[in-house]
Amino acid sequence: MLQNTQEEEYLEDAAGGEFEREPVPASRWKGWKSFLGMYAGEHAAGTEFMIGPLFLTAGVSAFDLIVGLLLGNFLAVLSWRFLTAEVAIKNRLTLYFQLEKISGATLVKFYNVANGVLFCFLAGSMFTVSATAIGIPVGMEMPALDAVGPNGISYVIIVLLVGAVTTLIAAKGYDTVSKAAGWMSPIIVLAFLVCGFVALGQLGVSSFDEFWAIWGDGGEPMGGSIKYTFWHVVIWSWFANAAMHIGMSDLSVFRFAKKASSGWTTAAGMYVGHYMAWIAAALLFAVFLRTPEGVAMLESGDIKVAPGPLAYNAIGWFGIIAVVLAGWTTANPTIYRAGLAFQTLIPKKPAAWGVLIAGTLATVAGLFPAFAMQLLGFVGFYGFVLAPFGAVIVFEHFFHKQAGIQKNYAEVAGLQFNPAVLGAWAISFGLFYFLSLQFNIFVSFVTLPAWLLCGVLFLVFSKRLQRVSSGE
Repeated sequence: MLQNTQEEEYLEDAAGGEFEREPVPASRWKGWKSFLGMYAGEHAAGTEFMIGPLFLTAGVSAFDLIVGLLLGNFLAVLSWRFLTAEVAIKNRLTLYFQLEKISGATLVKFYNVANGVLFCFLAGSMFTVSATAIGIPVGMEMPALDAVGPNGISYVIIVLLVGAVTTLIAAKGYDTVSKAAGWMSPIIVLAFLVCGFVALGQLGVSSFDEFWAIWGDGGEPMGGSIKYTFWHVVIWSWFANAAMHIGMSDLSVFRFAKKASSGWTTAAGMYVGHYMAWIAAALLFAVFLRTPEGVAMLESGDIKVAPGPLAYNAIGWFGIIAVVLAGWTTANPTIYRAGLAFQTLIPKKPAAWGVLIAGTLATVAGLFPAFAMQLLGFVGFYGFVLAPFGAVIVFEHFFHKQAGIQKNYAEVAGLQFNPAVLGAWAISFGLFYFLSLQFNIFVSFVTLPAWLLCGVLFLVFSKRLQRVSSGE
């Protein structure tokens, strides 16, 4: 779902480690076909095995899920196409260098640490996903939907082993990891597709009406989940990757694009991973709910959503392998990226040190299955925290002339810390997070208002700061 090994592989192959602090030259620009496969593979990963079933636990109806995902994912594609790609081809800089020019090097470190910590929590949730598959042969008790901490020594040992192996591989660099993930992605996509068709057969579905009836008018949420309506599905699926599109993280990808129209290729990821894969994974859970074990689970109220057993029930050992690979191909690059973020705090140490710190934090997070079992909420919060930083870039790019402010002010004025950026983010985040908590508002519902407010406040604060600095 979130940024994956394919992105890192593409960037390394395209740039050869260059252009991190300069615009990408025309000789290295790429056509739209270079992005199509990357996005198709990137968004069919370990997170999808969790998100699909969690939609079912949220009691969605057929219309809410099928039509809501169509609309929400389309809005995400539009965001990539008309915001991220447009800004990327004009400046051709990475997110980090672009943000540094605006906010200053010191404030970028703050962003990197926040980004790194959230990435570690995501990687930890993937250790949980892998553990549910590896634990099948050893008879591991699966964590419940409302689980917080580990439920047994088997779970702890498996997570520690998976975390250690993943961290050590990530610490060695990206060459082997990138090549392996390139081979794994088609296997994972195939597994989702096969799981979907097998699940339909197990459910006895032979018509579209029977397929629609799987969700019907929806039901009551399970295991303490909140009830998802049509707008929950639309807004959540739009902002599941908020940090990447309106948050501008994918500037690092589209800076290589010849044209902004390459942004349309993100549709491959949204409708292969965030549509087909989510629905296929939900079907696996629907099958389980009709088994004696599933019926007993519903009666007891001890709801368990474990991707390993669900995939194993559909396609046997291939399902176990697919779940492990999907979790691994998400966790490995995530730890690597988090390590690079932490590296900004210890620049004199080798890059592997940052990766080891990230891997350790991710492994600790993996011991708490709550991150995986509450993935819908976590992903929504992740986008809510990071997306407003993208608003700073977007609003400066499109409205700096109208606002009468200097672009890239930190670079021009030699600032290490631009208070206009931090002030805009802190107020927008603080206000809307308070409203979310105080009035129990779904956090994805306040992501767009927070993003817009942050952009407007940045322009206002920048205008005032630059006037004071110029002595006006």
